[in-house]
Amino acid sequence: MGDEAVTGAAAGVRAGSAARLLVPALVFVALVVAVVGSLGAPLITEVAGGFGVSLAAAQWTLTAPLLVGALATPVLGRLGAGPHRRRVVLGTLAVVVAGSLLTVVPPAFGWLLAGRVAQGAGLGLPALMMGVARDHLPAERSGAAIALLSVASIAGIGIGYPLAGLLTDVAGLPAAYGLGLLITAVALVAAWWAVPQAPPGRSGSVDVPGSALLGAALLALLLAISQTGLWADHPVVLAVLPAASALLLAAWVRRERRSDAPLVDLALLRHPAVAGANAGMLLGGVGMYLLLTLVTRYVQTPGPAGYGFGVDVFVAGLVLVPFSVLGFAGGRLVPLARGRLAPTTVLAAGGAVILAALLVFAYARGHLWLAFAVMGLLGLGVGAFSAAMPAAILAVTPAEETSSAMSFNQVVRSVGFSVGSALGGLVLEAHTGSGATFPDEAGYTVAALAGAAAMAVTILITLLLRRPAETSAL
Repeated sequence: MGDEAVTGAAAGVRAGSAARLLVPALVFVALVVAVVGSLGAPLITEVAGGFGVSLAAAQWTLTAPLLVGALATPVLGRLGAGPHRRRVVLGTLAVVVAGSLLTVVPPAFGWLLAGRVAQGAGLGLPALMMGVARDHLPAERSGAAIALLSVASIAGIGIGYPLAGLLTDVAGLPAAYGLGLLITAVALVAAWWAVPQAPPGRSGSVDVPGSALLGAALLALLLAISQTGLWADHPVVLAVLPAASALLLAAWVRRERRSDAPLVDLALLRHPAVAGANAGMLLGGVGMYLLLTLVTRYVQTPGPAGYGFGVDVFVAGLVLVPFSVLGFAGGRLVPLARGRLAPTTVLAAGGAVILAALLVFAYARGHLWLAFAVMGLLGLGVGAFSAAMPAAILAVTPAEETSSAMSFNQVVRSVGFSVGSALGGLVLEAHTGSGATFPDEAGYTVAALAGAAAMAVTILITLLLRRPAETSAL
């Protein structure tokens, strides 16, 4: 009996410790996958030179994990709604750790790309972390935790950039990717210690054919959006991909309506609050990511272009630090509005701050400090917008559908980010004269105003979602 008592006491201590560490562990996992996902962006030039490949090929070290993340997110969201959520979380993190190892010691570019693909699977985990928070935290704490998780899944971008740039300058590519291996391994240990089993009685069924249809549709759509080279070099392919995506999505919707275990509850997606929130996330994602890419490109443009500051990758990464810092600050402000403002009101306010950042960049960018200010303003708006988004959706979502509903929202966000990135690139390309190396500065103004238009529509959508009797679910 003595041994049993000691064993029971040890188990109780572990359970208590895991409960206390639950929120930090969930946030850390969400932050890590965001950092790892962004590692490819500042390293593209170094990868191209180090492995003797073209910049277009090196770009796939960023594109591939984002595509995989978009494909994996809805599947992981459904798996995470079932009884094996803990296994899904740990298994996915194990895949990410293995991929991180491949990126540190790749014998060839193909192995590096394979590692980045494996890392992309982790981008589907934040929605599962939200499901864990909603199931295992008291109602008064779960809303704030879910808001923080939503912010962490975006704000981590601003942490990965400067760290990757600094480590590459100091010790080369292996050090930068080694950072990814270290933090993903720590995230795996934290999840093993803190993530509990899902509540009993959940269905673990996954519609495999439906997953394949949705994955193929997203792949075709995101390739058409992100691979802008196709637009000029292969216009026929460009025409075929969106059409194929639409047909596959139609087939997926038809199957989901007949499935006993749909990947996503279509009835839930048709709810005005959920549909409006996803529409706002799509357009909001366009404006957010467009400004993010515009500012980082602008500050790295050398003086001969007649504008820009010619900073290196590390300083360009530092420009994103205010984005992360004020992003977390904006996210922390949202729970304080609980009981005072409806989620849709906070969404509109966050969108208004992002709109202000776009307009400031459009008309006032002549000094480097303004780039830091714009990124801080963007982070504040994105933090508030991202923290309020889950509340707007989960207010009408059953607890067991949390992971699935939020995973679909993250897919929508990924599509919006891809559109924003492509739109910025296309506008700048259109303002690049024949034989010119850099676009005209007016291209940045036009692109920023396009993002401002997207955010204005986003604000309008969120305001239309408001109901007189709406209560806060923050």
